[in-house]
Amino acid sequence: AEESGVTNTIDPLGGSFFVEAQTDRMEKDAYAYFQRIQDLGGVIPALEKGFMQSEISDAAYRYQREIDEHRRKIVGVNAYMDDKPAAIPILRMDPNGYTRQVARLNDVRKTRDSGRVGQTLDALRIACEGTENTMPYILDCVRAYCTLGEIIGVMTKVFGKYEEPTMI
Repeated sequence: AEESGVTNTIDPLGGSFFVEAQTDRMEKDAYAYFQRIQDLGGVIPALEKGFMQSEISDAAYRYQREIDEHRRKIVGVNAYMDDKPAAIPILRMDPNGYTRQVARLNDVRKTRDSGRVGQTLDALRIACEGTENTMPYILDCVRAYCTLGEIIGVMTKVFGKYEEPTMI
């Protein structure tokens, strides 16, 4: 309750004024934010200018400072903490897991219909080069037992690798 701020009012649901006021404020703030993105030319130009990345980075920084300075309470992190440390089980990896997974992948590659694999990957490439929704083509590839690497490889050839814009 403290984390959400619901304790800052006597009866938050009494007449729903508090909830309505919060909803109105959020709506107003959201529209103002959408306008900022529109003023940058829309979503794509805003992404290309690094706006979204900058906003996320700034928000994460402010949020962490609020926690560090105890202006934002997070139960178990900076408020109402347990004095004794929790026993965290250590994940032990099977040393043969990698070898076993590679063998399984090789078995799939040997037993799958390679003609269907080629057809579905070609169809995905064509969809990527056009304007169609690629999800049905990706699902067809998965059903044909294409590997994630093969699917991503096709998409990378068409779209290239994403490079985050450099922000100054």
